[in-house]
Amino acid sequence: MVRDSHADELLTVSEVMTRLKVGRTKVYDLIRTRRLLSIKVDGCRRIPDDAVRDFIHRGIGEAA
Repeated sequence: MVRDSHADELLTVSEVMTRLKVGRTKVYDLIRTRRLLSIKVDGCRRIPDDAVRDFIHRGIGEAA
């Protein structure tokens, strides 16, 4: 199985804020409501890059 090297990239909340152009509270709200998947690594919240892409694609699909 060949995997994209970016598929497993873990992003910080700040990086997700930049990508989605939203604030910290909104990112944590998306995580809390399970619209954006995340994991904790030693107490630090991390969001898989592909979870951000999936969130964006779902939003585009709902808008169409």
